[in-house]
Amino acid sequence: MLAALSIRDIVLIDRLELALASGLCALTGETGAGKSILLDALGLAIGGRADAGLVGQAAEQGSVTAVFDVPLTHPARLILKDNGLDSEGDLILRRVQAKDGRTRAFVNDQPVSVGLLRQVGDELVEIHGQHDERGLLDASGHRALLDIFGGLEQKALEVRRLWTATAEARTALNEHEALLAKAKAEQDYLRHVVGELDELSPEEGEETKLAEERILMMHSEKIAADLIEAQDALAGNGGLEARLAQAMRRLARAAEQVGGRLDASIAALDRTLVEAAEARDELARATRALEFDPQRLERAETRLFALRAAARKHNVTVDNLAALAEKFRGELADIEGGEVKLAALTQAADAARAAYMKAAEALSAARAKAAGKLDQEVMSELKPLKLDKATFKTSVERLAPENAGPDGLDRVSFLISTNPGAPLGPLIKIASGGELSRFVLALKVALASQGSAPTLIFDEVDAGVGGAVAEAVGLRLAELSKTAQVLVVTHSPQVAARAQHHLRISKSEMKARGARVATRVDVLDASERREEIARMLAGATVTDEARAAAGKLIGSQL
Repeated sequence: MLAALSIRDIVLIDRLELALASGLCALTGETGAGKSILLDALGLAIGGRADAGLVGQAAEQGSVTAVFDVPLTHPARLILKDNGLDSEGDLILRRVQAKDGRTRAFVNDQPVSVGLLRQVGDELVEIHGQHDERGLLDASGHRALLDIFGGLEQKALEVRRLWTATAEARTALNEHEALLAKAKAEQDYLRHVVGELDELSPEEGEETKLAEERILMMHSEKIAADLIEAQDALAGNGGLEARLAQAMRRLARAAEQVGGRLDASIAALDRTLVEAAEARDELARATRALEFDPQRLERAETRLFALRAAARKHNVTVDNLAALAEKFRGELADIEGGEVKLAALTQAADAARAAYMKAAEALSAARAKAAGKLDQEVMSELKPLKLDKATFKTSVERLAPENAGPDGLDRVSFLISTNPGAPLGPLIKIASGGELSRFVLALKVALASQGSAPTLIFDEVDAGVGGAVAEAVGLRLAELSKTAQVLVVTHSPQVAARAQHHLRISKSEMKARGARVATRVDVLDASERREEIARMLAGATVTDEARAAAGKLIGSQL
């Protein structure tokens, strides 16, 4: 509930510290005393429209602080928590309005945007006046109110969950369809490339091997000539082998004369001869292997150039061509497997949609049933409020399946007709000022503890009525105050007499400040309350008879 209200330099209020209690509180005073200023100030604190004209004449800025005592589980605390703000203890909403039009907002002394302040304020206070378009008059909130009235919150949450699951399944399907379509557009190209690479059949390290072979063959004629000369040097006339053989023969003849002293030399020459013969044989084989073959060179060059051309085409190295072919083969396999995945995703999306539609249709049926019950309860409240010729109907309009959303298949709105035979229309467009407030009161009583902010404010809900109707208004406000804190601005003594608390708003002249007029608020005790109600009954001159009538009126409410 609203526990305290502090106002500084707002219009005619210089300084006001007001403590409030639960139950029904009446705000009374003569016309023009400043009751609307109090409501404007509270509206500013809970995120209402900024207005530089609210700042007092002698001040550069004004401020309003509203303190709320609400449970730890209240939605307003969850909003603050979701926005990373402290939500412990009382909730303190403060608004500072400068004369130059600038405005600042705070929650628990933490600066916030006006939008967030309004979001929190909407959970804490509902102001119902003749020109108010928030709360029950806002058609966008009628569906949620009907769900709360019918106890359908869990069904509505399940529908929202299934809608989210359906949307996620559809997104996954759409994304895969897009990928698959793109892949299919490239499928022919992939098959062509894989076919080319498979035909080429590149091997890792093949480029280096072919390049070396090509260089070798390009120089094979010169190399072969050098090898032949080397062979001649070894085995030709006067070559190394001939000279070594001649040396061996001479040493052999000499060895017979020296008695074994030349054996080591002979053995060394013998080994050299053997190795020279081996070298000659290897040279011969190398010469045959390096014999120039133009066709072989052409084949090597053709293969090398083909590999390098493919590498340039796909912007990879020759050694990576084999891996590229494998990659493309994998993509082709994914396309083929993508059809299977597409079928599975389609089935999942269809199943999610079917589950959503089933739950949404069940919720729609439950809403229709709850709407009928709400209509009966509101209609029963209209007659004592002198609206017995009026009709109230909760419209549950079924949407086309393609227009379904997270809240289900229904568009809900509260419709009224004030005269028999007149067409039904939106509450805010059909009802006059006094009727509008009474319709709202009837709705709030019917909804009772369902979906209300903890503090409800009614501005002149008794406008244009008196006597028994005013008595009925007071009775219903008192009933409503059992489940919420209710503040009512009233000119009706019957309504004021029903209140547990009474505030009187009046104007006074402040001589200390240049004979300026200021608004003051007094909390009335029992005797002061009787005097105020007597004034409301009698007018300008309060008589003893009026006081007696006021006492009787108050006593009848106890």
